[in-house]
Amino acid sequence: MQTEKNPFQAILSKMVVTKEGKRLGFVKDITFETKSGELINVVVKDPTAYTRNLNLERTSSKELLIPYSAIIAIGDFVVVSEEDLI
Repeated sequence: MQTEKNPFQAILSKMVVTKEGKRLGFVKDITFETKSGELINVVVKDPTAYTRNLNLERTSSKELLIPYSAIIAIGDFVVVSEEDLI
């Protein structure tokens, strides 16, 4: 029996890093527009001190959000462009 990999499960818990190699935290969840399916933000768990100093949007429960548009690549890590976070 072959099981297909769920793309959401593939990104969940990956470390989020900048293209310069700064660690930002880990993927906890993804927010998306329900009508279009467009991905909006990545919710970060265990944010680093560096991440907390960035002026990122937060959820109502104070979790940090990284805009999906800032993601450059997804592989072993989720790589984001720091310039796109500011």
